[in-house]
Amino acid sequence: MPEKILVIGGAGYVGSALVPKLLDRGHYVRVLDTFWFGHSVFNDVLHVRGLDTFWFGHSVFNYKLDLWEGDVRTCALERVMDGIDCVIHLACISNDPSFELNPALGKSINYDAFLRVVEAAKACEIKRFIFASTSSVYGIKKESEVTENLALEPLTDYSKYKAFCEMELRMIPTGKLPWVIIRPATVCGYAPRLRLDLIVNILTMAALTKGKITVFGGNQKRPNINIEDMADLYVQLVGEEDEKIIGQTFNAGGDNFSVNEIAFLVKLAIEKIRKNNFIQIERKPTNDLRSYSISSQKIKDELNWQPRLTILDAIKSLALAFDNGKIPNPDDPRYYNIKTMQKFIIS
Repeated sequence: MPEKILVIGGAGYVGSALVPKLLDRGHYVRVLDTFWFGHSVFNDVLHVRGLDTFWFGHSVFNYKLDLWEGDVRTCALERVMDGIDCVIHLACISNDPSFELNPALGKSINYDAFLRVVEAAKACEIKRFIFASTSSVYGIKKESEVTENLALEPLTDYSKYKAFCEMELRMIPTGKLPWVIIRPATVCGYAPRLRLDLIVNILTMAALTKGKITVFGGNQKRPNINIEDMADLYVQLVGEEDEKIIGQTFNAGGDNFSVNEIAFLVKLAIEKIRKNNFIQIERKPTNDLRSYSISSQKIKDELNWQPRLTILDAIKSLALAFDNGKIPNPDDPRYYNIKTMQKFIIS
């Protein structure tokens, strides 16, 4: 049954892949976002669906898209949530360098605004609240496979405030706010609001544009998930039965490869696509030795969910997008969170 869904941070990397899938299922979708990375993220959706390009309240055929430009820290959240059944909360200052650029700003968005969102969701009697945490809340573990029952030992402010948000949710009875927490691996692959500051995407773009990949360290394990799988999971969570997910926490990951293994995959894939182009791999030392693998066995057992795509599929999607002119300038600051954050902080 179609739902009325609010995606907070819906014009970001994951949101740009998720919103079209929700529309395909016939859901009404409202997006709240600052649109710091531009207003063109849904141009393809609007064109393909035959929707008007006017803002606020589009409805053509069975597709409904409602775009709200606003700051989650200050906007009237109860007005934004009016008539909404399900909230998917994606909004945050993503990745450690962007957060560390201005910790006060990061906290205000990733934690303080989260508290506002939760209070508004309770007041509006939201039927389902899906929170995007991160698998980095675990910190470094000696266990080969990190499961949901292990202690949270975040190493950075970004992951620390994600953990704080989780703790806040767990203190709320699910009768007052039916919540579920997802701890995703690092996302990879092409999406309309692309990020080129994530490990698979970084290495792929370097191979495509420079013919050379630089690996820092290399033995560190980095769990990844294809962005299409990530978006599909959120769609599934919207439609799951309450008793399967409410009050639960799930890891969501695909491949647990080392950085060296990811680099080798990129090298082989791009050499095959480019035919006879040799991709060099250069290795340099690093102080960032964080290494972990996450287990997604729980979500497989309880929700019958598992990734259908791989890192290799993500590499191919990026190469195809690049060759088709969808990434005209890989150095564009909008592909890099920290460069865009610097612009807003300086201004």
